[in-house]
Amino acid sequence: MQINHVVIIGAGTMGQGIAQWFCSQNITVEMVDQNYEFALASLERIYLSFDKLVANGKLQNSDVLNFKKIISVKKMEEINPNADLVIEAIVENLDIKKKLFAELDRSMSKSTILASNTSSFPITQLARELSIERKKNFLGLHFFNPATIMKLVEVINGLESNPEIANQLINWFNQRNKVACLCSDSPGFIVNRVARNFYGEALRAVDTFDVEKFREVDNVMKEVGGFRMGPFELMDMIGIDINFSVTESVYKSFFDEPRFKPHRLQRDMVNAGRLGKKTGKGFYQYES
Repeated sequence: MQINHVVIIGAGTMGQGIAQWFCSQNITVEMVDQNYEFALASLERIYLSFDKLVANGKLQNSDVLNFKKIISVKKMEEINPNADLVIEAIVENLDIKKKLFAELDRSMSKSTILASNTSSFPITQLARELSIERKKNFLGLHFFNPATIMKLVEVINGLESNPEIANQLINWFNQRNKVACLCSDSPGFIVNRVARNFYGEALRAVDTFDVEKFREVDNVMKEVGGFRMGPFELMDMIGIDINFSVTESVYKSFFDEPRFKPHRLQRDMVNAGRLGKKTGKGFYQYES
């Protein structure tokens, strides 16, 4: 499989990380966001990250100069219609994602592979209204935050996806120091389905906003369970709003299965604007 040109749609934390990783593989990257200025700011953060890696001796300055030449920000109407791969990493909203893919179905080359970084929506559902030929070239590629470091990529076929594309992508990622695995097209796939209980049971154990209890649970999970981060630390890093959205999606997709039920504390935190590190406060307080 040849992947030389990639378009990343969505310049938030995940989109930015995915774009930086592909760029670091010497692949031309176009990054798009509905907020053009936000996308430009994300590009600056990628530049800064590369510069820090040079300062720490992990990259050569010549490599970074080349990376900066092959990554750019584009408006939707400016993207290369012949890109090899388009990865959607926008808000976890089914209708918005489906609208975007319908637009891409019309505008992109028939050979372009379309992929979603969704963490919870079934790929078959996302592909439902695509053209017959496009459905064959459509699949899920779920990266994990931070995408530049986390090796796992969940690869998910829809009912009408060409399985050979997934197989080739798995080999392609594995050759580039990622760990790609084929997942069933079920809500949450592997990691987010299993992780609902990691977060949900921790929330139910604490039940109310209590920083000392958050810290106690996190410490037990790290010191006894062997996890690198506790559930409350991890939710703060991911974004409590994102975690809550995924939990809601998985819960609804499993017909309100009680074990996946969101906790009211998640909802209250989102309503209060306590979204984690990105807002400076979540379950814990962070310096600005």
